[in-house]
Amino acid sequence: MTASVQVAIHPSQFPDNVRRDLLASLRTRRVNHKFHYDSVKQTQKWLALHETHSPARYDADCLTAYERAFAATAAQTKARQVHVIGLGCGGGQKDVQLMKQLKARDKKISYTLCDVSVAMVLVARQAARALVQPKKCFPCVCDLATADNLPELLAQGPKSKAPRLITFFGMIPNFEPHRILPKLTELLRPNDFLLFSANLAPGYDYASGMAKILPQYDNPLTRDWLMAFLFDLGVEARDGRMRFTIETGGLDLKRVVARFYFQRARRIKVGDEEFSFARGESIRLFFSYRYTPARAAKLLAHHGLEVCDQWLAASGEEGVFLCHRK
Repeated sequence: MTASVQVAIHPSQFPDNVRRDLLASLRTRRVNHKFHYDSVKQTQKWLALHETHSPARYDADCLTAYERAFAATAAQTKARQVHVIGLGCGGGQKDVQLMKQLKARDKKISYTLCDVSVAMVLVARQAARALVQPKKCFPCVCDLATADNLPELLAQGPKSKAPRLITFFGMIPNFEPHRILPKLTELLRPNDFLLFSANLAPGYDYASGMAKILPQYDNPLTRDWLMAFLFDLGVEARDGRMRFTIETGGLDLKRVVARFYFQRARRIKVGDEEFSFARGESIRLFFSYRYTPARAAKLLAHHGLEVCDQWLAASGEEGVFLCHRK
């Protein structure tokens, strides 16, 4: 019989706060991304989407870029003990690959795995079982977007002063950079490193690169995953249609945006609150920024982070960056 698992739940994911964020999403017509990972059903839809459309899963050269990044990072890690912190760990596949490289160099590993989804955290913990002792594995459910005390939260892990290797794989596209990067900078101590990946727009022309990657988002699996949020609120497929567009945001960055446009009036009720969507109104379900290596480095530098090394897929669609605090 499988032993029970203790999972820390940060207040950002307490029921009252989740309800507050849900109401804010409907009120502002901008959905907090965490609501696309809220249930086991949504988690399974996302994992299927990731397996099919993520270059990190099907592009051999992209996989090689990650392998080179993990091997080089492990080689640069001189301390015998390492605390790996997986922010937005997802299913844990990349963290596990990194920890295998650390283990091959006889490192003693502790692992804090953090995600907004309980289901994701449990999947990642299962994936790490062969590499990390249960007593050195610290699962945590947290909304990185709204949590304002991440240093205190992560201090609840192992009580050693071992260098920390913070991973942030596939996450930065779904955050406003001016909100998430200061939080990451704040977490890094002098001997810590940040290893993160960014989806990139390939080629020399930013706009053309964005057009090339649009099918990775505008496809049936992504639509099915994103619509699960609205369907759970009572919206029907015939109420409207989803559209994907490319938008230019601040800081000279472009992003893919998914919106659902109502073709007939619809009321959504959450508890005792009701939201009315008129015909022609829309709600933003999702966005994903796409960077270039130069734009990523410039943005990181602006927030006090220096790129020590980088590994780019030959396709130009994915990059892995090792950073430390200036």
